[in-house]
This record gives sequence, C-alpha cells and structure tokens, in this order.
Amino acid sequence: MAEDLLMRLKQLLPTLRPSETRVANRVLEQPLQACKLTINELANDCGTSLATVIRLCKKAGFDGYRGFRQALTVAAVSDQGKRINFGVSNGDIDLTDSATSVYRKLAFEEAQTIEDTINMLDYRAVETAVTALDGASRIDTYGQASSGLSAQDLQQKLSRIGYQINAWSDPHLALMSAAALPRGAVAVGFSHSGQTKETIRALRTAHDSGAFTVVVTNYRDSPITKEADCVITTVSKETRFRYAAMPSRMAQLVIVDVLFMGVARLHPDETQNLLAQTFAAAQDA
Repeated sequence: MAEDLLMRLKQLLPTLRPSETRVANRVLEQPLQACKLTINELANDCGTSLATVIRLCKKAGFDGYRGFRQALTVAAVSDQGKRINFGVSNGDIDLTDSATSVYRKLAFEEAQTIEDTINMLDYRAVETAVTALDGASRIDTYGQASSGLSAQDLQQKLSRIGYQINAWSDPHLALMSAAALPRGAVAVGFSHSGQTKETIRALRTAHDSGAFTVVVTNYRDSPITKEADCVITTVSKETRFRYAAMPSRMAQLVIVDVLFMGVARLHPDETQNLLAQTFAAAQDA
C-alpha cells in the first residue's frame, strides 16, 4: 500500500471532490514536504477541513491520517531517490526552468509513467484482452485526439501479423463500423480521461452488437468502463501542460506494446515470418 500511494492518488483524482482534489494535488506535487505536515497543517495549507483530509485518506485505503502519512513518507522517499538518480528536482515543469531542466523533467515523468503503469498492471485483464484479440473475427479500435494515435498504433502492429483490424478516429465512421460488428469481434477503446463521449458511444454500440469490449483508460471508475467487458488501466498524471498529452500518451502506448507482445507470443513462428514479410514488402515499395 505504501509504495502504491502516489499511484493510487493519481487514479483517484477524477473521482474526488474539489476540496479533496486540492489535498491530493498538494501531496502529489510535493510529497516529501507533505509527509512532514500534521493533519492540521495539511488541511490549513490546502484551505480545507480535517474531515476532508480524513475522507481522502479513507478513499486511498487507510483508516486515518496516521497510516496515510506513514505510507506517504515511504512513497516520498522512494520518489525523491528516483528523481535524484534521474537528475531532476521536485516539482512540476515550470516556464522558468532551463531547457535542460524541462527536458529532463519531461523524460522523468514519462519514464515514471511507464514504470507505474507496469507496476500497477492487471495481468489478468491483459490476458483476457489478449485471448479475445487472438480469437477475434474482426477488431475495431476507437480513440480521439492523442488517444486516436494509440488506436492507430495497435492497428498498425496487429495488422502486420495478420489480424483484421481497423482504427477509427472519425466518430461517425466508428459508430457505423461498431454497429456492423459481427459476434466474435473485439472493440478496443482508448480514453485517458474515460469521459470521451465519441469513444463511449462507439464502445456502447459495439457492445450492443455483441462484440467483446476492451477499454484502456487512466481511471477505473470513469464512465467508459461501464461499456467494457475488460478494463486495463494506466497510471499517469499530466503536468500543467496537460493539453500536450505527453505522459498519458506514453502510458497508452506501453499498453499497446503489452497487448501486441501478448498476442505475438501465442504464435511466435508465424509472427516472426509475418513481421519479416511485411518488413520486406515495405522495403521493396
């Protein structure tokens, strides 16, 4: 629980009340400083009540602030050690940072996102998704904006080894394809927030058509998970430059690679031959 606390707080963010969000963000932005605060100091620092801090502690899986603070101390020391090894300071990317500092902080956050996502990965969910993909008569992938790039990456990888898969970023085309999916098909939706309406509609339509639905999202309790037979979660907290969708994209792409390798390892010889053939075809083009 201690090692997972910062990751747990990241995943809780969209489900929290505004006052609880202030406390969680304070802890996530400066965990080493926050773990030194008493419950009164943390509440006052965030302009909220003791009851709010206690609620957050319980949502994170603790009976009270004492256990939460102990776990935060362990997590903060671990986080600080990783930052020192990486050569970055505490804190978010700031416009006053030097170019070198910005690049190193960005690389640290992306590397940490990949590590956290793998550490918190639900391997049963992955195996369920892999089995479904391997036996699918047809595969659809859906995603908007940067999540659309993840959908396209899965399409590119699986198509190279012989799977019938389409990536739909246009919401109308996605809906039409989802409505025509046969039984035995699989639909995979990518949404960092889990609230992308176009992707939710496509997944719901696919599910209604009888397809097995897989969701890749950062938040297990988000709306899109209600349309899923299988949920795979990432662990990513965007910086203040959220609209660039950097760590979240990296988290989704590592899941794409996990799914691809999961499918590929089921048929190693065939996969190697098809990869060689598709590589040769592209080289001759």
